[in-house]
Amino acid sequence: MSWSRGGLNRLACYRAGVDIATLTPLSDNNVAGDAIGAEWLGRIEYREAWGLQKRLAAARADGNIGDRLLLLEHPAVLTLGKHADEGHVLASPADLARRGIEVVRVERGGEVTYHGPGQLVAYPIIALSRRGLLVRPLVRALEAAMIATCEAFGVVAARRDGHPGCWCGPDGPSPRKIGALGIRVERGVSYHGIALNIDPDLADFELIDPCGMPDVESTSIARELALRGATTTAPSVEAAAGLFARSLVAALRASG
Repeated sequence: MSWSRGGLNRLACYRAGVDIATLTPLSDNNVAGDAIGAEWLGRIEYREAWGLQKRLAAARADGNIGDRLLLLEHPAVLTLGKHADEGHVLASPADLARRGIEVVRVERGGEVTYHGPGQLVAYPIIALSRRGLLVRPLVRALEAAMIATCEAFGVVAARRDGHPGCWCGPDGPSPRKIGALGIRVERGVSYHGIALNIDPDLADFELIDPCGMPDVESTSIARELALRGATTTAPSVEAAAGLFARSLVAALRASG
């Protein structure tokens, strides 16, 4: 696996068996097998990343590039799934405008989601049929990668039946959502993906009913560490991105 920390013009492709820390971009001619090109893009505007996803998904469907995994942060933005209820946006349009927060309706499933600084966003551009992969195993792999990333930093997380994503204390009296998930598949290629809370401003989640669930509590790796009285600090989003990429590849291989 090859790992690139470049910008939008350096979309690398990586091979199985190469460490995530490798910075050497590989050729886009490697479109077969289980290669996935992972790249850290830093913080970019939502619409810019959305357009990039669509272009890459089309190129992947045409067989012109290999699978991709885009890893990044967004400035504060709210996104609505294709059939999401706008009533789950709790802030007024005036309040959102004053804070410079746009509401964007997109093609993915699911309800309203918040993205912002301190949150890892991962967009897998994967040709499912070429891997013999169905949607449900992809969802499970994304959940497993979020869980593994949390655990790598000392936070116990798990799935919650009937509620896609990643949760802390899912079976307890106060489940806390730490990661959201919503994908879209077109022409056999996935895009959109996950958002894992590393150290965002959790007050921003009060703008919405996260994933359309009133009164759901949002949490983060930083908050869970603080609740445990841990002396370690939350990782950087980029550090979490590397762990998530490795974990996703492992989960996809296990599902095959």
